[in-house]
Amino acid sequence: MEHLLTADDIAAGVERLAKAIREKHGDQPIALVGIRSRGDEVAERILTMLSEEDRELAFGVLDISLYRDDFEHLHENPRLQESDITFPVDGAHIILVDDVLFTGRTIRAALDALSDYGRPAKVELAVLIDRGHREMPIQPDYVGIVLDTRRQDRVKVSLVGTDGLDQVQIVEKEKP
Repeated sequence: MEHLLTADDIAAGVERLAKAIREKHGDQPIALVGIRSRGDEVAERILTMLSEEDRELAFGVLDISLYRDDFEHLHENPRLQESDITFPVDGAHIILVDDVLFTGRTIRAALDALSDYGRPAKVELAVLIDRGHREMPIQPDYVGIVLDTRRQDRVKVSLVGTDGLDQVQIVEKEKP
């Protein structure tokens, strides 16, 4: 396992996300929706930076476990968590936030889950880490960090709120 990114690197990536969102949207109202788990923590950090300004911000958390197309392969007993979206989704400008963008399947599932809450005016995507290797035609609007990885590698993000520390590791797997 290779230790790749530190807490400072992660903080800089979150700051890049907040700055890019701020530059694109000015003081327009937006809603940040973090994808459990860890996307919600990244979204909270962005929210903290954006809330220093005079803007209308909404925040929500989305659990996509039941919307995944690989649900049966995740775990024998997956931990389902609650979604928490208390603002009206219809007509909202939503920025989905996740920790790592890989194949695009998580984002597809998040879009399906979000549609159960209503029809947003627009949905954008912000990711802390873009590692490439898409299987679906999904690209982020905002990227904090780009990592060059091999398809078989695993990117393990640890965040203080969930894991007790901020770091990113790449777990290299050999081809069979």
